[in-house]
Amino acid sequence: MLLAHDDQGTGPAVLLLHSGVTDRRMWDALVPALSHSFRVVRPDFRGYGDSPLPSGEYADADDLDELLDHLGIADAAVVGSSFGGRVALELATLHPGRVSSLVLLCSALRGVEPTPDAAAYGEEEDRLLEGGDVDGAVALNVRTWLGPDADDATRDRVAQMQRHAFEVQLEADAREPGPQPRRVEVDLSGIAVPTLVVSGAKDLELFRQTAAVIAQEVAGAEAVELGWAGHLPSLERPDAVLALLLDVLRDDPAVHQP
Repeated sequence: MLLAHDDQGTGPAVLLLHSGVTDRRMWDALVPALSHSFRVVRPDFRGYGDSPLPSGEYADADDLDELLDHLGIADAAVVGSSFGGRVALELATLHPGRVSSLVLLCSALRGVEPTPDAAAYGEEEDRLLEGGDVDGAVALNVRTWLGPDADDATRDRVAQMQRHAFEVQLEADAREPGPQPRRVEVDLSGIAVPTLVVSGAKDLELFRQTAAVIAQEVAGAEAVELGWAGHLPSLERPDAVLALLLDVLRDDPAVHQP
């Protein structure tokens, strides 16, 4: 299945991977400036934005490999936010030749023990969705994942994206058979590309711990903590994240080498 996507600009390829509470529109504020210097590709994962969620087995990393093949892109600098960060690591595991470098913004990662704040969030989201309260689940996600610097317009946009994702995913889960995402085990010690790990000081403890694990286990990885950031810094202060990305993406590739 070919993912819905945007493809803008010319130059070295940059692949932007959205979080699990948004879709490719989360990058709207960054793409115009990035596309002046880079070919910027931003897909919607299955079940988000304009990408449907059909029945059957799939892996998000395989979908990205197919998309890059379709676009004639051999490899790309991959920027992943939260869930998108996890998929970026899975892409580097399953299709390592596709990834020239990684920027991980508050990345998720399987295998990190949930912290009490993350467990409480998960239990509350499950309770709301099982009770049919999609609006309550949307509000919970906006409240949980956006830091204090996000304005009301940003909160409204995230609510719209999250509500659409819930609608698509709940409908798909009700089908028989439903979608079957394939679990991909990531070996961080096998990641061999320049990697920048970004965390937010105001994020849930789980993701601060996850950032520390990734930075420790990926050889040569660099770590940056944004003191103002919650979980979605590119939405909270897009100008600051744009400046960070331009610094990293324009840098000499040898700077971040293990």
